[in-house]
Amino acid sequence: MSPWIHRVAKTLALCASMTLVGCAAVETSIAKRDLDVQTKVSTPIFVEPVSPHLRSVYVEFRSTVMEFDRAAMDAAVRETFANNANGYTITDDPAKAYYQLSVFVLNLERTDPTAAERALTQGYRGDQAAGVVAGAAIGGRTTGNYGGAAAGGILGAMAATAGNAFVKDVTYMLVADVQIRETAANGALVRKDSQIGTQISDAGTSTQRVSEVSKFKTYRTRVVTTANKANLELEEAQQEMFDRTAYAISGFF
Repeated sequence: MSPWIHRVAKTLALCASMTLVGCAAVETSIAKRDLDVQTKVSTPIFVEPVSPHLRSVYVEFRSTVMEFDRAAMDAAVRETFANNANGYTITDDPAKAYYQLSVFVLNLERTDPTAAERALTQGYRGDQAAGVVAGAAIGGRTTGNYGGAAAGGILGAMAATAGNAFVKDVTYMLVADVQIRETAANGALVRKDSQIGTQISDAGTSTQRVSEVSKFKTYRTRVVTTANKANLELEEAQQEMFDRTAYAISGFF
C-alpha cells in the first residue's frame, strides 16, 4: 500500500469514527429534546374522609438545600389545593387546621446518569466505551494491524469526549419527605410508642422508650420528582418539578 493511500485510509477511518459519535450525540439531542418530568411516591397515603367544614390543611416547608425556592413551592401547593376537587383548603393557622402537612426537601440537585436510570428506569446510555469500540474496529479494518486498531480506538475516544462535551443527558432530582398529621375523631386518643437508641460511649448505648398520648394520627411518605432533558438547566425544570410534586402531595387529600 502506497503512503498516499495509507494516509487517505486513516483519514477516512477518523471521519467514520467522528460520524458514528456525532450520530450518537444527535440521537441523544433528539430523543431528549423535550422536558420529561416524573413523580413517584414511596407509599400512598389515605386520610379519613371528613365533613366539608373540616377540610382545612396547615402547610409548612423546611429544607437545608440552598437552591430550594420555598416561596415557589409554597405557591405551587396553594394553587394545586385551590383546584382540588375535594374542597380542601389551606389555612395559615395550625390551631384551626384539621390536617397539618409538613414537607422537608432533602435534595434538589443534578444527578449522574446512573442515578437517573435507577429513578426513571431510563437515561443516558452512551459513554466513551462506545467510541473506543467503534474507533478500534475502524482502525483495525483500515490498517490490518493492532497498532492501527489502538490508534483508531484513541481517536474514537477523543471523538466521544468531544461529542459528550456538546450534548449531555441531564437529570435533576427533588426528594421530599412528607408528614401528614390528622386530627383524631372526637373521643379518640392516639397512643404513640417510641424507642430511641443513643450512643453514650465507645463501650455501649442507651435506649429510651417513650409512650405518649396524642390527638393526631401521623402518616409519612417520600415523594421523588425527576426532570430529564438534553443539556437541561435547573431553572428550566424547577417550576415543573414543583408543580408535579405539589400535585402528588395534594392527591393525598
